[in-house]
Amino acid sequence: MSATPKKSLKLFSGRSHPELAEEVAKQLDVTVTPQAAYQFANGEIFVRYDESVRGCDAFVIQSHCTPLNDAIMEQLIMVDALKRASAKRITVVIPFYGYARQDKKHKGREPISARLMADLFKTAGADRIMVVDLHTDQIQGFFDGPVDHLMAQKLLASYISDTYSDQNITVVSPDSGRVRVAEKWADDLGGTPLAFIHKTRDPSKPNQVVANRVVGDVEGRLCVLVDDMIDTGGTITKATEQLLAAGASDVIIASTHAVLSGPAVERLSSCGAKEVVLTNTLPIPEERRFDNLTVLSIAPLVAEAIHQVFEDGSVTSLFDGRA
Repeated sequence: MSATPKKSLKLFSGRSHPELAEEVAKQLDVTVTPQAAYQFANGEIFVRYDESVRGCDAFVIQSHCTPLNDAIMEQLIMVDALKRASAKRITVVIPFYGYARQDKKHKGREPISARLMADLFKTAGADRIMVVDLHTDQIQGFFDGPVDHLMAQKLLASYISDTYSDQNITVVSPDSGRVRVAEKWADDLGGTPLAFIHKTRDPSKPNQVVANRVVGDVEGRLCVLVDDMIDTGGTITKATEQLLAAGASDVIIASTHAVLSGPAVERLSSCGAKEVVLTNTLPIPEERRFDNLTVLSIAPLVAEAIHQVFEDGSVTSLFDGRA
């Protein structure tokens, strides 16, 4: 008996950000595979797929948003269910990778939780991980297998370039550690000048930053302040105030992940920024939106990367060879 094997793409979604999964499915011209998912009274999560997944190329999309630990556990259980149901290849798609900020030890007796996350998905049965804008690039090395690191920079930079093409732009890093990222932004925006905020941070006090001074030429220029995520908004809003005090004509905040914890919305809406540009890697409910917020969809990029992986194509080609 002989048979010609055929490839079958199936997209699976957790419950944390179904809107993004539906957008990705629409871009791929597929439907999200139906499943039963619920929690028992004590909080245990249960998942069962409503159709056969044997031999399929499975893509499991889940963004790690609040409640973050539930989202992670649900995705792990989904991967385990697929492995036990004989899926041929399992790709974990994580638009926002939880615990990415815990990528190294600042002091003794601390965990490296970003590595633990990679180990958990490998043990659960993931063959490949696809992520958007990791907090630090070295997290790619934590997973023992292929990692597709997608970058939202091209999407964000294109929007900035199209909207503010008549302005004198300076790209600003909120700290010295992200200057390399700012350099790539400057290249995408046509070789604009660079600046950064010199700041201090106490590693024992999370989400607390002291902005010191601006290094670079920002006077009379439109400053594009770039970062990978906005959590409580303390870093980015203090940097905005520093730039305006240093003579910047306006400030545009551009970031990939809208964590927006606690006072973030109030801070962003009142810090003096002309516009805050974010992507939808994380859900942004209506009550967390404000007048000068612009949300760009990451779905076309994620869908194209999934298509390239399924067709054994090149994900790197989506980023001009830089991924």
